[in-house]
Amino acid sequence: MQKVKRWAHYLQHASFEGLGSIEPWLKSSGYHISNTRLFEGEQFPDLEEISFLIVMGGPMSVNDEDELPWLVQEKDLIRGAVEMGKPVLGVCLGAQLIASALGARVYPNAIKEIGWFQVQGLPSHDPAAFCFPQAVEVFQWHGETFDLPQEAVHLARNLNCENQAFQIGETVIGMQFHLETTPRSARQIVSHCKAELIPSATVQSKTEILSISEKKYRAVNNLMNEILTFLTGKHP
Repeated sequence: MQKVKRWAHYLQHASFEGLGSIEPWLKSSGYHISNTRLFEGEQFPDLEEISFLIVMGGPMSVNDEDELPWLVQEKDLIRGAVEMGKPVLGVCLGAQLIASALGARVYPNAIKEIGWFQVQGLPSHDPAAFCFPQAVEVFQWHGETFDLPQEAVHLARNLNCENQAFQIGETVIGMQFHLETTPRSARQIVSHCKAELIPSATVQSKTEILSISEKKYRAVNNLMNEILTFLTGKHP
């Protein structure tokens, strides 16, 4: 692998869960982009070669190591990236993988949370912590949750799931929700996972999920851009 100055690598667990709005941000910021398609059995990268690790979502559980033995190696890779001080971003399953890699428990949430729901940013006395808005509506698709890893700063919560986002040091953020969602990626996950859409107070219908305005997509994508800038700003 040729050495480049800015190399972003993402771990992809399902064909329908790609980078979404993260991709144009990376390209405009001068990153070369590569990925490991874990659903196709591809190999993990050499951590020495990359400058930013992104761990995307997926339908499996971090606890499925017997059925998916590559999860063990993936957690080792994530732990190594954190220990090396590289920027690491985890989205949904990605956040759960970071938590698990760092010794925290991942387990079924009391309820499934699927659709657009508000989360609340939490104030922090840590000057290095990212500040989420006091309230923001975000896209969710999860049935599991996690305990906060040791040394993590709790960044966001809601009534459906207490631990919605966390930060470790200045280089690691895990989010249970999907700020990278675009109209196209929302249609893809609805198409592939429609069997989970059994409407309840915390599971929206296909129509509710896909009727969101362009303005709302722009708002979450802009917030994702802020997080990407925050994580990588000190690491050219």
